[in-house]
Amino acid sequence: MTKTKILYVEDEPFLGRIVKESLETREFEVVMVTDGNEAFTTFRESQPDICVLDIMLPSKDGYTIAREIRQASPNIPIIFVTAKNQTEDLIKGFESGGNDYIRKPFSMEELIVRIHNLLQITQHQKNANNQEFIDIGSYQFVPLRYELRFKDSVRKLSHRESTLLQTLAENKNVTVLRKDILMKLWGDDSFFNSRNLDVYITKLRDYLKEDATIEIITIKGVGYHFVAG
Repeated sequence: MTKTKILYVEDEPFLGRIVKESLETREFEVVMVTDGNEAFTTFRESQPDICVLDIMLPSKDGYTIAREIRQASPNIPIIFVTAKNQTEDLIKGFESGGNDYIRKPFSMEELIVRIHNLLQITQHQKNANNQEFIDIGSYQFVPLRYELRFKDSVRKLSHRESTLLQTLAENKNVTVLRKDILMKLWGDDSFFNSRNLDVYITKLRDYLKEDATIEIITIKGVGYHFVAG
Protein backbone atom coordinates (compact mmCIF):
# COMPACT_ATOMS: atom_id res chain seq x y z
CA MET A 1 0.00 0.00 0.00
CA THR A 2 1.37 3.40 -1.02
CA LYS A 3 1.78 5.82 1.86
CA THR A 4 0.34 9.31 1.75
CA LYS A 5 3.20 11.76 1.31
CA ILE A 6 3.18 14.99 3.29
CA LEU A 7 5.34 18.06 2.73
CA TYR A 8 5.77 19.51 6.23
CA VAL A 9 7.34 22.97 6.55
CA GLU A 10 8.21 23.94 10.14
CA ASP A 11 11.18 25.90 11.51
CA GLU A 12 10.83 24.85 15.17
CA PRO A 13 13.12 21.77 15.38
CA PHE A 14 11.58 20.27 18.52
CA LEU A 15 7.98 20.61 17.36
CA GLY A 16 8.87 19.56 13.84
CA ARG A 17 10.56 16.36 15.01
CA ILE A 18 7.60 15.40 17.22
CA VAL A 19 5.04 15.99 14.48
CA LYS A 20 7.12 14.24 11.82
CA GLU A 21 7.72 11.15 13.96
CA SER A 22 4.09 11.02 15.07
CA LEU A 23 2.85 11.17 11.48
CA GLU A 24 5.30 8.50 10.42
CA THR A 25 3.99 6.16 13.13
CA ARG A 26 0.54 6.61 11.52
CA GLU A 27 1.87 5.33 8.18
CA PHE A 28 2.43 8.70 6.52
CA GLU A 29 5.59 9.51 4.58
CA VAL A 30 6.83 12.92 5.72
CA VAL A 31 9.25 15.22 3.88
CA MET A 32 10.21 17.99 6.30
CA VAL A 33 11.69 21.39 5.44
CA THR A 34 12.80 24.01 7.98
CA ASP A 35 13.57 26.96 5.69
CA GLY A 36 10.95 28.72 3.58
CA ASN A 37 13.35 29.16 0.67
CA GLU A 38 13.67 25.39 0.29
CA ALA A 39 9.95 24.62 0.43
CA PHE A 40 8.87 25.07 -3.18
CA THR A 41 11.92 23.28 -4.61
CA THR A 42 11.26 20.38 -2.25
CA PHE A 43 7.60 20.40 -3.25
CA ARG A 44 8.48 19.99 -6.93
CA GLU A 45 10.99 17.26 -6.21
CA SER A 46 8.91 15.24 -3.74
CA GLN A 47 5.45 15.60 -5.35
CA PRO A 48 3.50 15.27 -2.07
CA ASP A 49 -0.19 14.43 -1.71
CA ILE A 50 -0.79 17.22 0.82
CA CYS A 51 1.13 20.16 2.32
CA VAL A 52 1.25 21.23 5.97
CA LEU A 53 2.81 24.70 6.22
CA ASP A 54 3.83 26.82 9.18
CA ILE A 55 3.26 30.53 8.49
CA MET A 56 6.10 32.22 10.37
CA LEU A 57 9.25 30.93 8.68
CA PRO A 58 12.74 32.28 8.02
CA SER A 59 13.39 33.69 4.54
CA LYS A 60 9.89 33.14 3.14
CA ASP A 61 6.55 32.89 4.95
CA GLY A 62 3.91 30.21 4.55
CA TYR A 63 1.52 32.49 2.64
CA THR A 64 4.12 33.02 -0.09
CA ILE A 65 4.94 29.32 -0.24
CA ALA A 66 1.24 28.45 -0.54
CA ARG A 67 0.79 30.85 -3.47
CA GLU A 68 3.76 29.28 -5.26
CA ILE A 69 2.47 25.77 -4.65
CA ARG A 70 -1.10 26.66 -5.63
CA GLN A 71 0.09 28.17 -8.92
CA ALA A 72 2.00 24.99 -9.77
CA SER A 73 -0.66 22.58 -8.47
CA PRO A 74 -4.18 24.09 -8.27
CA ASN A 75 -5.78 21.10 -6.56
CA ILE A 76 -3.29 20.01 -3.91
CA PRO A 77 -4.67 20.38 -0.36
CA ILE A 78 -2.84 22.82 1.93
CA ILE A 79 -3.16 23.12 5.71
CA PHE A 80 -1.69 26.07 7.59
CA VAL A 81 -0.26 25.55 11.08
CA THR A 82 0.30 28.73 13.07
CA ALA A 83 0.25 30.49 16.41
CA LYS A 84 -1.58 33.44 14.81
CA ASN A 85 -5.19 33.79 15.89
CA GLN A 86 -6.51 36.95 14.27
CA THR A 87 -9.38 36.82 11.76
CA GLU A 88 -7.22 38.77 9.29
CA ASP A 89 -4.64 35.97 9.39
CA LEU A 90 -7.34 33.38 8.69
CA ILE A 91 -8.62 35.34 5.70
CA LYS A 92 -5.09 35.88 4.37
CA GLY A 93 -4.45 32.15 4.66
CA PHE A 94 -7.49 31.28 2.56
CA GLU A 95 -6.66 33.99 0.03
CA SER A 96 -3.14 32.63 -0.45
CA GLY A 97 -4.47 29.16 -1.30
CA GLY A 98 -4.96 27.36 2.01
CA ASN A 99 -7.80 24.87 2.43
CA ASP A 100 -7.66 24.55 6.20
CA TYR A 101 -6.11 26.20 9.24
CA ILE A 102 -5.03 24.70 12.56
CA ARG A 103 -3.75 26.75 15.49
CA LYS A 104 -0.87 25.94 17.82
CA PRO A 105 -0.89 24.20 20.19
CA PHE A 106 -2.76 21.35 18.51
CA SER A 107 -3.24 17.65 19.09
CA MET A 108 -1.91 15.11 16.62
CA GLU A 109 -5.36 13.56 16.49
CA GLU A 110 -6.84 16.83 15.25
CA LEU A 111 -4.13 17.29 12.63
CA ILE A 112 -4.56 13.74 11.34
CA VAL A 113 -8.35 14.11 11.14
CA ARG A 114 -7.92 17.31 9.13
CA ILE A 115 -5.41 15.64 6.80
CA HIS A 116 -7.71 12.68 6.14
CA ASN A 117 -10.69 14.99 5.65
CA LEU A 118 -8.92 17.16 3.08
CA LEU A 119 -7.59 14.15 1.19
CA GLN A 120 -11.09 12.70 1.04
CA ILE A 121 -12.56 15.97 -0.23
CA THR A 122 -9.84 16.23 -2.88
CA GLN A 123 -10.60 12.72 -4.11
CA HIS A 124 -14.32 13.51 -4.31
CA GLN A 125 -13.51 16.60 -6.38
CA LYS A 126 -11.37 14.57 -8.78
CA ASN A 127 -14.17 12.05 -9.19
CA ALA A 128 -16.71 14.82 -9.80
CA ASN A 129 -14.55 16.35 -12.51
CA ASN A 130 -14.58 13.01 -14.35
CA GLN A 131 -18.36 12.60 -14.20
CA GLU A 132 -21.04 13.86 -16.57
CA PHE A 133 -23.41 14.06 -13.60
CA ILE A 134 -22.74 15.55 -10.17
CA ASP A 135 -25.02 14.39 -7.36
CA ILE A 136 -25.95 17.21 -4.99
CA GLY A 137 -28.09 15.75 -2.24
CA SER A 138 -31.38 14.75 -3.89
CA TYR A 139 -30.52 16.74 -7.01
CA GLN A 140 -28.55 15.76 -10.09
CA PHE A 141 -26.50 18.47 -11.77
CA VAL A 142 -25.48 18.13 -15.44
CA PRO A 143 -22.87 20.88 -16.08
CA LEU A 144 -22.48 20.27 -19.80
CA ARG A 145 -26.23 20.67 -20.36
CA TYR A 146 -26.73 23.47 -17.81
CA GLU A 147 -29.40 21.35 -16.11
CA LEU A 148 -30.40 20.86 -12.49
CA ARG A 149 -32.66 17.83 -12.07
CA PHE A 150 -34.94 17.02 -9.14
CA LYS A 151 -37.18 13.96 -9.38
CA ASP A 152 -39.05 14.42 -12.67
CA SER A 153 -38.36 18.13 -13.09
CA VAL A 154 -35.50 19.74 -15.00
CA ARG A 155 -34.41 23.35 -14.47
CA LYS A 156 -32.30 25.03 -17.13
CA LEU A 157 -29.54 27.18 -15.67
CA SER A 158 -27.80 30.18 -17.14
CA HIS A 159 -24.09 29.95 -17.86
CA ARG A 160 -23.17 31.87 -14.72
CA GLU A 161 -25.62 29.94 -12.54
CA SER A 162 -24.15 26.70 -13.83
CA THR A 163 -20.56 27.86 -13.33
CA LEU A 164 -21.31 29.03 -9.79
CA LEU A 165 -23.08 25.80 -8.86
CA GLN A 166 -20.26 23.70 -10.33
CA THR A 167 -17.67 25.73 -8.39
CA LEU A 168 -19.54 25.15 -5.14
CA ALA A 169 -20.26 21.48 -5.89
CA GLU A 170 -16.62 20.74 -6.70
CA ASN A 171 -15.62 22.34 -3.39
CA LYS A 172 -18.25 20.71 -1.20
CA ASN A 173 -17.49 21.14 2.52
CA VAL A 174 -14.66 23.54 1.68
CA THR A 175 -14.86 27.32 2.06
CA VAL A 176 -14.59 29.00 -1.34
CA LEU A 177 -13.31 32.57 -1.31
CA ARG A 178 -15.74 35.22 -2.52
CA LYS A 179 -12.96 36.90 -4.51
CA ASP A 180 -12.11 33.65 -6.31
CA ILE A 181 -15.75 33.17 -7.32
CA LEU A 182 -15.99 36.74 -8.61
CA MET A 183 -12.84 36.39 -10.67
CA LYS A 184 -14.03 33.06 -12.10
CA LEU A 185 -17.52 34.30 -13.03
CA TRP A 186 -16.80 37.88 -14.09
CA GLY A 187 -13.02 38.27 -14.18
CA ASP A 188 -13.44 41.24 -11.85
CA ASP A 189 -14.21 41.63 -8.13
CA SER A 190 -15.87 45.04 -8.32
CA PHE A 191 -18.65 46.13 -5.97
CA PHE A 192 -21.21 45.84 -8.78
CA ASN A 193 -20.27 42.23 -9.53
CA SER A 194 -20.18 41.46 -5.82
CA ARG A 195 -23.84 42.49 -5.57
CA ASN A 196 -24.61 40.36 -8.63
CA LEU A 197 -23.02 37.39 -6.88
CA ASP A 198 -25.37 37.90 -3.92
CA VAL A 199 -28.30 37.64 -6.34
CA TYR A 200 -26.96 34.42 -7.90
CA ILE A 201 -26.37 32.86 -4.47
CA THR A 202 -29.97 33.67 -3.52
CA LYS A 203 -31.18 32.05 -6.75
CA LEU A 204 -29.22 28.85 -6.11
CA ARG A 205 -30.53 28.63 -2.56
CA ASP A 206 -34.04 28.85 -4.00
CA TYR A 207 -33.33 26.22 -6.66
CA LEU A 208 -31.98 23.80 -4.03
CA LYS A 209 -34.57 24.44 -1.31
CA GLU A 210 -36.37 21.11 -1.77
CA ASP A 211 -33.50 19.29 -0.01
CA ALA A 212 -33.04 20.50 3.58
CA THR A 213 -29.59 18.88 3.84
CA ILE A 214 -28.18 21.36 1.31
CA GLU A 215 -26.87 24.70 2.57
CA ILE A 216 -24.88 27.53 1.05
CA ILE A 217 -23.42 29.11 4.18
CA THR A 218 -22.12 32.66 3.99
CA ILE A 219 -18.79 33.10 5.80
CA LYS A 220 -18.85 36.85 6.35
CA GLY A 221 -15.82 38.58 4.90
CA VAL A 222 -14.45 35.31 3.47
CA GLY A 223 -16.76 33.46 1.08
CA TYR A 224 -19.16 30.51 0.98
CA HIS A 225 -19.22 27.04 2.47
CA PHE A 226 -21.32 24.53 0.51
CA VAL A 227 -22.83 21.67 2.50
CA ALA A 228 -24.74 18.86 0.77
CA GLY A 229 -25.83 15.46 2.00
